[in-house]
Amino acid sequence: SLRGSWRLRSGNGSVSLRAEVPGCVHTALLCQGLIQDPYYRFNDVMYRWISLDNWTYSRTFKTPFDVRKWQKVNLVFEGVDTVAQILLNNVTLGRTDNMFNRYSFDITSVIQEVNFVEVRFLSAVSYAAEQSRCHKAHSIPPACPPPVQKGECHVNFIRKEQCSFSWDWGPSFPTQGIWKDVRIEAYNRYHLIYFSLTPFFVKSAQQWCLEVESIFDVVSSKPVAGLVTVNIPKLQTQQTFSVKLQPGEGSIVLLVNINKSSAVEAWWPNGHGKQTGYNMTTTFTMEAGCQIEKFSKVYFRTVELVQEPIPGSPGLSFYFRINGRPIFIKGSNWIPADSFQDRVTYDTLRLLLKSAADANMNALRVWGGGVYEQDEFYDICDEIGIMIWQDFMFACALYPTDQNYLESVRAEVSHQVRRLKSHPSIILWSGNNENEAALASNWFSIPCADIGVYIEDYVMLYVKNIREIVLSEDKSRPFVASSPTNGLESVKEGWLSRDPYDTHYGDTHFYDYNSDCWNWTVYPKTRFASEYGFQSWPSFSTIEKVSSPEDWSYTSNFSLHRQHHEGGNIQMLQEIGRHFKLPQSPDPVKQFKDMIYLTQVMQAQCIKTETEFYRFSQSEIINGEGHTMGALYWQLNDIWQAPSWASLEYGGKWKLLHYFARNFFAPLLPVAYEDKGMLHIYSVSDLHVDHKLTLRVVVHAWRSLEPVCTLAKEGVTVKAQSAVPIYKESISDLLERCRNCTRKSCVITFCLVGEDGLQSPTNHYFLSSLKDAVGLEKTQLSASVSQQDDLYIFVLQTTAIAPFVSLDVGSIKGRFSDNGFLMTEKKKMVVFYPWEPTSVGELESSLILTSLLDVV
Repeated sequence: SLRGSWRLRSGNGSVSLRAEVPGCVHTALLCQGLIQDPYYRFNDVMYRWISLDNWTYSRTFKTPFDVRKWQKVNLVFEGVDTVAQILLNNVTLGRTDNMFNRYSFDITSVIQEVNFVEVRFLSAVSYAAEQSRCHKAHSIPPACPPPVQKGECHVNFIRKEQCSFSWDWGPSFPTQGIWKDVRIEAYNRYHLIYFSLTPFFVKSAQQWCLEVESIFDVVSSKPVAGLVTVNIPKLQTQQTFSVKLQPGEGSIVLLVNINKSSAVEAWWPNGHGKQTGYNMTTTFTMEAGCQIEKFSKVYFRTVELVQEPIPGSPGLSFYFRINGRPIFIKGSNWIPADSFQDRVTYDTLRLLLKSAADANMNALRVWGGGVYEQDEFYDICDEIGIMIWQDFMFACALYPTDQNYLESVRAEVSHQVRRLKSHPSIILWSGNNENEAALASNWFSIPCADIGVYIEDYVMLYVKNIREIVLSEDKSRPFVASSPTNGLESVKEGWLSRDPYDTHYGDTHFYDYNSDCWNWTVYPKTRFASEYGFQSWPSFSTIEKVSSPEDWSYTSNFSLHRQHHEGGNIQMLQEIGRHFKLPQSPDPVKQFKDMIYLTQVMQAQCIKTETEFYRFSQSEIINGEGHTMGALYWQLNDIWQAPSWASLEYGGKWKLLHYFARNFFAPLLPVAYEDKGMLHIYSVSDLHVDHKLTLRVVVHAWRSLEPVCTLAKEGVTVKAQSAVPIYKESISDLLERCRNCTRKSCVITFCLVGEDGLQSPTNHYFLSSLKDAVGLEKTQLSASVSQQDDLYIFVLQTTAIAPFVSLDVGSIKGRFSDNGFLMTEKKKMVVFYPWEPTSVGELESSLILTSLLDVV
């Protein structure tokens, strides 16, 4: 291994320091105290010089073995970010230009007892600009990001994390560095490079089979013969094969039949069953007594993307069947967890992914403008049942298709598919993010006469190259060319549909910051919602770490600088203003904190409305639209501390939206909406069996903790894995029946309860904007904290109904069992799950309790 300490120097040699590998220039400079936190205040712009310089990594190492005894010695880089010349003992081994590729250089004739290795980087920014200049054929838009993003240009000309040049939720830090493992490998005869497992179910034989694929580098000049034994003890399956490896890149594909008398437990998504995996040993015993033992975990599951006609509707369905069962996809979109990948540890990933599962999510879309995630990311998803919609790394842009570029992409795609295809969590490959839509809606104002060339480029890249490779490397899961797409309809229209946002096909992305987000009729009744969202600010404790007191106002230069989405701060105000009174505190810091709180309340309530609409649309077709089978909001996590669409702040703290998601993604949920004066309540269930439950509807007057009236509807049939109407009444009748109630003075809450302790979260429906609510009064909220084993219990008390009660313990890491709720009882118990050691005293002194009427 060549991990560990290297030397790093700037282009002219004026800066020289120690640097850790894996790592990057920014984190090395930070580690040595040569720069401050790159995320602090305006440092993203102040530190542009770092990415404009060309840096060199170097080190000496002793060879720990006798070089002469080995037929082949390689220098292997799992990831180089991005454009570099690699030298060993002053001999150029080759160049790198793709962050997502694995590079292996033959150093057999160059390696000595003591060696000097150098990786000379070229600024990604200047390289991208140069590539764009040299591209004579036709322009490849967009040239630059919008000015509000404070980013760099021509990111589509470099195979590097696209959002590292900036995005509408992230800063511009075009890193340089050795971002993954680097090592020397020496071998005689043969060496295993890729090893993958693909399970499939043979219907005719009613039996599971396993395809085991091994790809070798064979250095021997004649074929190598031997035996391979595959053993899965728990499934009483053991098979031995005679194999022969051909010189060069040799591959072996073995078909293992799983013992029929063993009951195979399938891998299920979170909420639908267990994530059973089986330990498996593969032993390669080749001639010349050289043995390789490979330990792996194998999971059994099938996936189908079902696109077929729906009775009573034009178009096609678009949903996933896992192990033959249709699954409603609930989750979010994943972006890189940090601008500096070397700071993304196993613990970072575990915390974020566990938070997704804890919010009842079963899926995430790894978005195409970031990185193919590290192995640990997919391991954790396998383990906790998070399905992955995996984009290839192309986003919101057109791309060149010259020979060099295509060759680099082909290497990238085959490497990534081979690396990742054994993971049961990955259920779909998708060619790109929004590039079909960019062409169809002509985002880049390409003249009509020229569009043909760009369509050809598009088909060349995603269909004739990426798709071809995916189909040849992995037949076990579906592929779509883009998102949003019309799926099979897009294919039929030559891979580019007239309207990729058509609700009758495929998936849709939908954003609207001008309409009232509490009004469900503005949302598309789509087959699959793969992106939608609203912004909010992260909590004050998160912002505080990277700002100074003069920044603590909604209109400060800092607040403007951090907002990378044109007009974003104003859009949030407008959305809040529709339903809430805007903060008017004379104290600017109090006003800033009130604003932050309201943006989070607003975001949570907006996405709740939209997601509930998608969930209750799953079983019905109205005017040819419906059968919605997926809701992935934008976005799960944050890359830095800034306003964004995320529900988890940088560092993992849950925003109010994430607490709401835990409820709106609950396996059992009643959902209410209003249509033409009628109140409709649906039961939404992901459970596998029908249940007879009681629907409880409670009407409260804002001015009292005592309910005005209660209705219990018993024997309600809640259908398995569907959404069905269970209650309908005109709002005027309901208010009449409850007496003394008007839309402005009352609120409705409801839940589903079963005999066996089965219970849904309590949901709420507002009959008017809260700024118009009558009878809401300022409450005295208090909390007592006690410890129980590893958990902390908060008992809240209120003197009046309190909307959107928020508990915040500053920067103490952990999460609550519930937050942002409508408190309608005098007392409520909330559990705090700490992520690091804390105490009752610490929690008490950090606790800030806020409800809507604390905003002044």
